[in-house]
Amino acid sequence: MAKCILIVDDDPVQRRILEEAVKTFGHVTLTAECGEQALDVLKGEEGTKIDLILLDLVMPGLDGMGVLDRLRPDPSAPPVIVQTANGSIDSAINAMRAGATDFVVKPVSPERLEVSITNALKISSLQVEVTRITRKSEGKLTFDDLIARGEPMRRVIGLGNRAAQSTIPVLIEGESGVGKELVARAIQGESERAGKPFVTVNCGAIPENLVESILFGHEKGSFTGASSKRDGKFAEADGGTLFLDEVGELPLDAQVKLLRALQEGEVDPVGAKHPIKVDFRLISATNQDMIKLVNTGKFREDLYYRLNVFPVWVPPLRERMDEVPELVSHFIDRFASEEGKKIDGIEPDALDMLQRYPWPGNVRQLENAVFRAVVLADQPLLGINEFPQIAAHVDGFEAVLPPAPPPKDETPVIEGPAMIGGEAAVPTTISVANGNGRDELGIAALDDSGNVRALEDIEADMIRLAIGRYRGHMTEIAKKLGIGRSTLYRKMREFGLEAPTG
Repeated sequence: MAKCILIVDDDPVQRRILEEAVKTFGHVTLTAECGEQALDVLKGEEGTKIDLILLDLVMPGLDGMGVLDRLRPDPSAPPVIVQTANGSIDSAINAMRAGATDFVVKPVSPERLEVSITNALKISSLQVEVTRITRKSEGKLTFDDLIARGEPMRRVIGLGNRAAQSTIPVLIEGESGVGKELVARAIQGESERAGKPFVTVNCGAIPENLVESILFGHEKGSFTGASSKRDGKFAEADGGTLFLDEVGELPLDAQVKLLRALQEGEVDPVGAKHPIKVDFRLISATNQDMIKLVNTGKFREDLYYRLNVFPVWVPPLRERMDEVPELVSHFIDRFASEEGKKIDGIEPDALDMLQRYPWPGNVRQLENAVFRAVVLADQPLLGINEFPQIAAHVDGFEAVLPPAPPPKDETPVIEGPAMIGGEAAVPTTISVANGNGRDELGIAALDDSGNVRALEDIEADMIRLAIGRYRGHMTEIAKKLGIGRSTLYRKMREFGLEAPTG
């Protein structure tokens, strides 16, 4: 997938060579003649588009080490590959200590440069993902950590930043899978409650008879099975944020207590004598038409207006398709790392197909599709064949599926002398060959009607054959048949065979 690479070099010839090489790798370029100009580019509007910097160490004015020193305090700065002459390896090592990801020696071969760029971009993606996961677990996720650069999401981010400056109740609306929880986490991460508890409750997944206990808690012995005291989700979120996902699924009884908690800032645990004060920020989310629920009596009107003080609508993925390439790249890096596979990106035609699909399941569906593709992939680039379910619904694209392997219990057809008239010859006897290569003894495999005989009958014949062949020596018979003597005697009794005497 094309990335934007900033090339910083004071030599115009070298700059041009690097620019053409990077373009052949499938990336786009920006150029700067010196360190000061490179910093100006990074601070400008194009700075947010830069994914990697290819930096010369020796330049007039602000040199490469100076640029690295300026970038070091910025955790969001793109990775840097430094260029050094043959005699300045020590400088390259110092640059690595100063934060550079890799270094190349001039004149660098295209192959070495491509490997360095690919590795640096992959390391950068993984570092971004690790940072995002860490901030999410710490309750410090911000809107800068979200992949939401398109115009439709700018209003969401703008409203989210405004909501973060207050404790106003927020209702996040949108289809399933658009990322409502991530928006809620970003609102907390941008607020004064960053780093405090973020408690998530899926209201649609709670059994109706346990809603009050889970949300508000209960005292020991308040009902059958309440063997100990339990703090509810409101108490767990004290000082932080409570996120009620699918809030439209709440039963009416719980809606009354939720309304009181919002109005009074206190909750009534089941069986408690006194209410408990709690300090929480409430963010709700729903994928339903709340007005319709209110009109049909399934949701309290007074609670709806209490929750819907600050509504935020998250658009579906089909309305922000310009984010698909970045999302796909993010998911590829993440799942390739988790699965331990080397996946460098996606083929242009496959990406074009993904951008033509409407994604009814939104970002969650895209995530699962890429996960499946990474697992299926046998080559460095994901192609159309790795997305057969998507290709089946997009005109002009068709996935070629590999032939299905035969079932494990299917007997393979052996071609050769045993083939008669195109069909495998079926044996009618189980033969025992003598020392001269001729069949001396045989046990019928088929009965008089041409049907396969029962295993029990064939087993009885095998024992008879062994008794005659080894002249009644029971130890030798059992050994050759691979069974114990006691088992041999038992089977003989079952089959009505008399043990030989003498």
